[in-house]
Amino acid sequence: MTEIALTLTDAHASTARRARRQRLQDAAFRNATLFFALLVLFILGGVTVSLIDGALPALRAFGFGFVTTEVWNPVSEEFGALAPIYGTLITSVIAMAVGIPVSFGIALFITEMCPAWLKRPLGVAIELLAGIPSIIYGIWGLFVFAPFMQSTIQPFLIATLGQIPGIGNLFMGPPYGIGVLTAGLILGIMVLPFITSITRDVFETVPPMVRESAYGLGATTWEVVWNVVLPYTRTGVVGGVMLGLGRALGETMAVTFVIGNAHRISSSIMAPGTTISASIANEFTEAVGDVYTASLVALGLILFLITFTVLSIAKLMLLRLQRKAGV
Repeated sequence: MTEIALTLTDAHASTARRARRQRLQDAAFRNATLFFALLVLFILGGVTVSLIDGALPALRAFGFGFVTTEVWNPVSEEFGALAPIYGTLITSVIAMAVGIPVSFGIALFITEMCPAWLKRPLGVAIELLAGIPSIIYGIWGLFVFAPFMQSTIQPFLIATLGQIPGIGNLFMGPPYGIGVLTAGLILGIMVLPFITSITRDVFETVPPMVRESAYGLGATTWEVVWNVVLPYTRTGVVGGVMLGLGRALGETMAVTFVIGNAHRISSSIMAPGTTISASIANEFTEAVGDVYTASLVALGLILFLITFTVLSIAKLMLLRLQRKAGV
């Protein structure tokens, strides 16, 4: 009897020790994950403070005029960010105008109409395209794509769209090959695999029964895509598009190769220009003086704010879509 009581006492003690150890492990795991989560906020705050601190000399010297001025003259130490901001936004718009419809088309073909034997090779090709380093895109753009643009595409655009009143201003000037349009098209090719991969993955989350029900009611493929697939996956689709936009806004090397690196704003999208990231990459090693260096850091701060604003708008848009869907 005494032995049974001792055995029960040992079992209770062992259970209590195991429960205490599990509580300690849970607390340690919770604190570790909390530390990593707070570390992200700390790093984000540190980056923000560093950028603001580094940009202060330029912001004190030029004030708000730094954002609204086009001039960029290191000799006279006059700096304005308007041309890089304009180049960043215009190249991103061109990239999205090219990348979104092509990515949607590829994703819809793979998920809705592609033969089974072709689906896997296409998917692998898209993923491989995403893995190519940006400098490879830049070299290809400079030595292959830009000459092709100069000899074929730009003369055609000048002879056709350039003659139309109004929008013709966008396609005027000599065909340099390099320029804002070329950089935007290269960016469109670069964001294409990211948007395609995410869009394809979210399209494949649509339950087959939902698709088959629509087809059973007599819907065409286009009607199934428009009325069933896109409403079901719109949150993921918007997320994929925003990821591509973020890549386009911050891309550096490929754009630096083909945009021409000219600090000026031209009405023609075929003229050379620059972006914020390209300006920083080109000039940071040559920057002499506090104001010059601070102006480049201020460009980085502006790019940070643009990206943060775009991602915040995307998050609000996703929340609104989820609220409408009743999620």
